[in-house]
Amino acid sequence: MNNSPTPFYLFILFFSLCLSYVSGQNQDSLPPGREMEIDSMVMVVDTTVVDTVVIRKTQEKIKFVPRSVDLMNPVVSFKRTNALNEKPNRFKVPSFWTTVNKLGANFSEVAFVNWNAGGNNSISALGNARFERNYKFRYIQWDNYMEMRYGLNVQDEQKLRKTDDAIRFSSTFGLQRDTISNWYYSAKANFNTQFSNGYKYPDRSSPISRFMAPGYSFLGAGTSYITKDQKFNLYISPITQKATFVLDEELANKGAFGVKKAVLDADGNVLEPGEKIFLEFGFLVTNQYEKEVFKNMLLKHRLSLYTDYLQKFGNIDVDWELNFDLKVNKYVVTTIGTHIIYDDDILFDEQKDASGTVVDSGSPRIQFKQLLGVGVSYAF
Repeated sequence: MNNSPTPFYLFILFFSLCLSYVSGQNQDSLPPGREMEIDSMVMVVDTTVVDTVVIRKTQEKIKFVPRSVDLMNPVVSFKRTNALNEKPNRFKVPSFWTTVNKLGANFSEVAFVNWNAGGNNSISALGNARFERNYKFRYIQWDNYMEMRYGLNVQDEQKLRKTDDAIRFSSTFGLQRDTISNWYYSAKANFNTQFSNGYKYPDRSSPISRFMAPGYSFLGAGTSYITKDQKFNLYISPITQKATFVLDEELANKGAFGVKKAVLDADGNVLEPGEKIFLEFGFLVTNQYEKEVFKNMLLKHRLSLYTDYLQKFGNIDVDWELNFDLKVNKYVVTTIGTHIIYDDDILFDEQKDASGTVVDSGSPRIQFKQLLGVGVSYAF
């Protein structure tokens, strides 16, 4: 039997390989979550358990903690959040339009009971309305307004009489030269007329005016000066067409308000009817101004001047209103006002005496109206 050492050596080699394999398995089977860090040849093993909560020394402060939030497990559940009690404000597109709506009524009353000096009981009422729609954006300004007035008066043993009647519309479009200047390139359109028939009291048989008899329209272009606060407005137009409408045939045949009257024969029969439109071309200046002269005392001024290039240049048509509004409170207002009109085309009736001599040729005159009333005003 050969006593060779070969099997012994093979056993020793096999045993060494087994020990190496077992040692390798022990090193690679670290528990999950453990890491090995080698720093300066020193082996450090993190023994943090999976379910351990890590608390850092430099923790960020929580400024706001929602409801139903666990600080140990900060998870927000959207199923448990409450809806907002108030709806969020939505963005609104800005409007460049400004609106003004005003309704008012003035009253005056006089009553006598056993008054030795005598007098007639009377009641007067005047209703007015004003609506404005104005647009302003950068270089563009567009102002529009409509104003309506109607007044009545009643006295003892008299029927109703009209004291005021007006419909006025105005539209002005302006293009600003720059954002610093107050001057605009402007175009303007105006229209004026009345609601009902007008009479020369006490005669009620023949009206001296009607709706659209007269009616006035102005259309032109020029320049405007408008202050930043919109309280002062000056319009100058060297090219303006003025049209006078007399749509009532009877008044047109008489040549009322400047239109060409009808051609009559010897017996008074109409051979050629009167014209219903009278056109002029001239120069127009308008001005509007508002100022609080004293506390609760507002001055309103409106002026219109017009002269015709083609006929009687230099004869100026004047339309001027001056009003003072004395504000008592939010709703009660006292109004004092004057209105002056002069139109070279408006002729008054010819006056003759008993012998047939012409006393008054019916030339143009200055028309004047004065107003004093206490009323209520409502704006919305």
